[in-house]
Amino acid sequence: MTLLGLAWRNLLRQKRRTALLSLVVVYVTVAVVFMLGFLDGYGESLVEAYGAYVEAPVVVAREAYWEDPDPENGFPAPLSLDHPLVRAVSPRLALPALLRTPYRAEGGVVLGVDPEGERAVSRVPEKVAEGRWLRAPGEAVLGVKAAERLDVRLGERLVVETGKGALGLEVVGLVRTGVSTVDHAGVYVHLEDAQALSGVYATHLAVKVPRGREGEAARALNGRLPPGVEARDVWALMGPIRGDYEGSRYFLYPFLALFVLLAAVAVVSTTYVSVRERFREFAVAESLGLAPWALAKQVALEAGLASGVGLFVGLVLGYALLAYTATHDVFGPLMRLSAELLPESGLSEHLYPAVRPGYALVAASVVLASSLLALLFPARLVLRMDLSRYLKGA
Repeated sequence: MTLLGLAWRNLLRQKRRTALLSLVVVYVTVAVVFMLGFLDGYGESLVEAYGAYVEAPVVVAREAYWEDPDPENGFPAPLSLDHPLVRAVSPRLALPALLRTPYRAEGGVVLGVDPEGERAVSRVPEKVAEGRWLRAPGEAVLGVKAAERLDVRLGERLVVETGKGALGLEVVGLVRTGVSTVDHAGVYVHLEDAQALSGVYATHLAVKVPRGREGEAARALNGRLPPGVEARDVWALMGPIRGDYEGSRYFLYPFLALFVLLAAVAVVSTTYVSVRERFREFAVAESLGLAPWALAKQVALEAGLASGVGLFVGLVLGYALLAYTATHDVFGPLMRLSAELLPESGLSEHLYPAVRPGYALVAASVVLASSLLALLFPARLVLRMDLSRYLKGA
């Protein structure tokens, strides 16, 4: 019988102990797969929120504007962008202003947009819940929460005041995007109205590029843009929320490594006890001609097989859990609460974990760790075993 066959037979002889070992690995595998999928899904939700609603996949602005976001540091005239990765470009004019209705007044940021150009670079125009999207100067579209806070409804007037003048605009639409920043603070006006209030052409350009190639596109544009103009990708536009996300990733990987190591130690500890109880069995096998190193390999195989069974079951359960949460809005209530508590964070009200085959490779490290540790510790007991002592009375 081969070593693999012997190892498998020994596991079947000790069903309760094998089940315990496997359950530890099942738990760790499900946790590893789910946590990786959740974190990747969170990152994807941030990219979707900032790239399609809050900002754009790539934003081009003057370096002076990046340092000081004052409209006077914007573009005085149109700027042409020519690159194969650029699918659409639309000018935007971010304008600090006082927003007044007959009932409320508060400061905010008005975003002047080209109505048709915005459709090509943003999903906000698709999310009009009441009324319609912008068509002509003299109109305004607000986030639903912003409208509630200002106590303004469709057809009513919104006055936008800056240091250079004021405009009375008709509220023609309310957008509900599920992204906190847009719904709570979004105020969209026609680009011509914003230009009349600021005297500049645009503060920045929103650029649509293929998903996943934002960084590549920003770098390529920076190689072609005139001096004093800089392109930034969606990750660079996230601000503090990016730091929180990256901090979560830096914390997660050491945590998962410790998690896997503890599972491997649990498997090896049980294997260690099993080896001590079976010294006479190993002594008889060695006396019949089985080399000590072969017995040591058998111990490592037993730990690896027990972990492998747990890994298989854990992967099935882990990916089933990911598949369910990736298609059902399980985390919606939590994300909506987070968006309400942090309205300026740009969080989406929906989060769906990612499902990637690579998670299985990370989870499989517990099998490798268990086998190596079993070879280093329990197996060494077999190598140092006193054969004559355990053969007495056999």
